[in-house]
Amino acid sequence: MDSAGVIAACIQAASRDMHLPMPSREEASHVIGLGLREALEMLFPELPEAAHPELAGHYRRHFLSQDAEIPLFEGARELIAELHAGGHLLAVATGKARRGLDRAFEHSGLAPYFHASRTADETFSKPHPAMVEELLEELMIAPERALMIGDTSHDLEMARNAGIASLAAGFGAHPPENLAEFGPLAVCRSFAELTAWLRENA
Repeated sequence: MDSAGVIAACIQAASRDMHLPMPSREEASHVIGLGLREALEMLFPELPEAAHPELAGHYRRHFLSQDAEIPLFEGARELIAELHAGGHLLAVATGKARRGLDRAFEHSGLAPYFHASRTADETFSKPHPAMVEELLEELMIAPERALMIGDTSHDLEMARNAGIASLAAGFGAHPPENLAEFGPLAVCRSFAELTAWLRENA
């Protein structure tokens, strides 16, 4: 889903609600992919932990007011259906909470295509490898048969920590030059490029 802009704007709006220094779009985008607690700690290190629930509440209020309208990248539904039909096992590892992922599945209608998922409130947050390791175990997939597709450095670092290959979506939350540092098999600069790579290599 093309959600990076919405997430960054909601983080900024929540900081205004709390009269905190507002992070830049780049700073807010950098924490995308982390669990909410880890993201808040990184963005607002001076904020007392007791104030985190209030800040998180403001973020959720802003995000929930518009999350149903977040679009899929053009071609995403077709690619996911194609991979599923081709026998690939598909999974989601996300910084969202389970409720958030369930809403995203509901709004997009993509749940039937995915075989497993992990969220940040169920296990360790990225870049810890636990999400990937648990998914590999559940799906009985050897690490060398797996591929992590991610648009943040946290995604690609998690893949590296878990010992699996990665593919960088350089059109999402983090700049492509930042993703290249983690040694992905390729850095795709559009969804069409990512689709072409998967059709040739998956």
